Amino acid sequence: MKPTPVLEWVNAGLMGVATIALSLIAQPLSPGHPERLAHNARHAAPVHMARSLNFGNVAASADVRRLGDWVVSRADNRGLPFVLIDKPRAQVFAFDAAGRLLGSAPALLGAARGDDSVPGIGERAIADIKPSERITPAGRFVGRPGHNANGEDIVWVDYDAAVSMHRVRTTNPRERRAQRLASPGVDDNRISYGCINLPPSFYDGVISPMFSRGRAMVYLVPDRRSLAEVFGVPAVQPSATRVAQATVFH
Repeated sequence: MKPTPVLEWVNAGLMGVATIALSLIAQPLSPGHPERLAHNARHAAPVHMARSLNFGNVAASADVRRLGDWVVSRADNRGLPFVLIDKPRAQVFAFDAAGRLLGSAPALLGAARGDDSVPGIGERAIADIKPSERITPAGRFVGRPGHNANGEDIVWVDYDAAVSMHRVRTTNPRERRAQRLASPGVDDNRISYGCINLPPSFYDGVISPMFSRGRAMVYLVPDRRSLAEVFGVPAVQPSATRVAQATVFH
C-alpha cells in the first residue's frame, strides 16, 4: 500500500534526524579547545558528600569537629591519611585515609600564640628566634617524612618554616616537657619553638607508621583567626530559636 502524504512527511523527518545524528557520531572530537575542557573541570561544582568525622569516644572541641567534617565532606585530604591538630587545646588526632580514628594524644606547641610563621624563620638560628616568634602556624599542610640534623626521624609539616612533628624533646630538664605533656591542663603545653612535640608512644605507634608510607595531610586549628579565614569552613549559623530569643529578649 502506498504511504499517505502524512506518513511520507513523518518518514522524511525521521530520516533527517537520523542523518544528523549519524553525522554527529561520525565527527571526531576536536582537540582544539583543551583549555575549555580544563576550565570546565576546574569550575565544575564539587561533589560534597554529607559525611561527619567520627571521633568515637574521644573528647574533641567543636572547632576541630567542624574542621574534620569539612575535610571529609570535601574529600580535601585527597585520599591520604590526615592529622588534625587542635592548637588552642593542644590535642592531636590522627585518621586513616577513610576517616577512621587511629589515635589521639596531647601535644606541646609553640610558646607564642599566633597563626602565621615569621617570614624566613626557617633560615635563622634557634638562638636568634624571639619568644614572640615561637609560633606553630595554623593551616593546611602536606606532611612528609624526613630527618633532622641529628638523623632523627621526624615529620615535616612546614619545611620552609622548619616546623615538624617529632617525639617530645627532654634534653633540657628545666623545661619539664614530659611533665607538661602528662598534665591535664593546656596552658603549660606552650613551650616549643614552633614544632609539635608528641608522646613517644603515640609518635612511634601512630604517626611514624602513618608517614612511613609517604605523605599525609596536616590541618592545624588556628589560635586567633577563624576556621572560615584559614580554611574557608562555613561559619556556624545561629539556630532559628536563638534568633527568635535574641529578637524577643533584646
